Amino acid sequence: MHSLDSYLFISAMLFCLGVFGVMTRRNGIAVLMGVELILNAANFNFIAFSRFGGMNLDGHIFGLIVIVLAAAGAAVALEIVINIYNNLNTINVDEASTMKE
Repeated sequence: MHSLDSYLFISAMLFCLGVFGVMTRRNGIAVLMGVELILNAANFNFIAFSRFGGMNLDGHIFGLIVIVLAAAGAAVALEIVINIYNNLNTINVDEASTMKE
């Protein structure tokens, strides 16, 4: 049987991969994928603590809220990336600062 430590380790690895993806990538889509990994790590923690904390539904409800917010955030962020591509013909987030001019 798995313990809470193994779930927390997997969640920490997902979080680290997400942070690494956000900090090292310049592609807008890859940055969004890193953010989604971070949010999935949070969901994994919510569900794990819910399971090992008495099987109440609080963790599941918070997980659903995070999934809904992640979907809405991904839709808005994807629209921003599409607008950057339409204006600059690139999805490099470093070049988005030229849109101020």
